[in-house]
Amino acid sequence: MRISTTIFLTDETITPVRLARELEDRGFAGLYLPEHSHIPVERSSPFPGGGALPPEYGRLLDPFVALAQAAAVTERIALGTGVTLVAQHDPVDLAKRVATLDHLSGGRLTLGVGHGWNREEAEDHGVRWATRRAQVADSLQLMRALWAPEPTAYDGAFGSVRASYAHPKPVNGAPRVLFGGGAGPRLFADIAAHADGWLPIGGSGLAASLTALRAAWEAAGRGSTAPQVVPYAVNPTPGKLEHYARLGVTEVVVSLPTEGEAALRTLDDLAPLVAEWSPAE
Repeated sequence: MRISTTIFLTDETITPVRLARELEDRGFAGLYLPEHSHIPVERSSPFPGGGALPPEYGRLLDPFVALAQAAAVTERIALGTGVTLVAQHDPVDLAKRVATLDHLSGGRLTLGVGHGWNREEAEDHGVRWATRRAQVADSLQLMRALWAPEPTAYDGAFGSVRASYAHPKPVNGAPRVLFGGGAGPRLFADIAAHADGWLPIGGSGLAASLTALRAAWEAAGRGSTAPQVVPYAVNPTPGKLEHYARLGVTEVVVSLPTEGEAALRTLDDLAPLVAEWSPAE
């Protein structure tokens, strides 16, 4: 079981460089970073976690810049976004950023994809809320055209690109793509059509959800492989890890506190689990 981490890195937290070095030295498997470009002061969108929105949401570092710093000072740990709000990006620009980071890190990138919950933030990017899911799917297809081995054109409902020279390419042709979001037929259809797997937040009710995800996966003609499922922002215990292992899960992502020394103390607390569950790499 690979034990990775996620944290809300801001201008007030531990730096990406220090955290990445600590993770690599302590045997953790990876670092995933969330994304919000900004948080409008006047907002009607409810916070999915309930209650007041934590202030760190409005102070997040750009995940690609932070992960580039992490890549530069490590050799082993995986790097991921958890998640990228794809509809809020120009897909041609995003394809270049993703490919460059994957190339420079030696193929260590996972692209976590989200549809977003903050309508006001998305609308400031010109996103039409009702069609954002379709826009994400369209953007991913355009990005894959730019990552193709040969110049490939794409003409979609939300964007298009001419057949182009576009280098560097992701190391393995494309990064691993995992969709975040709540269980349901719409998300599972998106995963089966466009991704390699799922980032379920918290991981509760996973056994029942996996049956539905695998059914959607097979219905899309992908039965020769299995969707990768990476429980995200979990509180790991030996019993929980055993449960995940029985379900075929091989990686979990643990949430770290934002205060620098508290984050390091959490890494210390998790050391026995990492030693027991993570294979030597």
